[in-house]
Amino acid sequence: MNYVEGMSESLSSSSENSEESRSIQVTERAARWVLERHARLGQPEAALRVGVKGGGCAGYTYVTDATTEPPSEREQVLEFYGLRVYVDRRSLKLIGGSTIDLHKTLMQTGLRFQNPHEASTCGCGSTFSVKEV
Repeated sequence: MNYVEGMSESLSSSSENSEESRSIQVTERAARWVLERHARLGQPEAALRVGVKGGGCAGYTYVTDATTEPPSEREQVLEFYGLRVYVDRRSLKLIGGSTIDLHKTLMQTGLRFQNPHEASTCGCGSTFSVKEV
């Protein structure tokens, strides 16, 4: 179940080599929303798996999923406000330094990535391209 709501928002990056740029953050609002969804689905112990996959019109798509499986060796394990988050280490090159927040509109509610590496998004809001590394 992908929790990402279209259109992400770019942030300017402060330090590409800092520890923060190699990890992600999840806001309290987003963590509580995901925990509530997991509980409603009967999976209160589920973690949030986060990553990026190639494809779409702009090049990459954010991927989020609930999982009750243990993390793989290639995943970084983080915890925010009681929510365990597994981040694919290969994806950190594209999303490191991002903040995941909850975004609500009249039409939809979902997670939004604020990604310092994002150069642009597609018109559909589902895919993004990255700045030159």
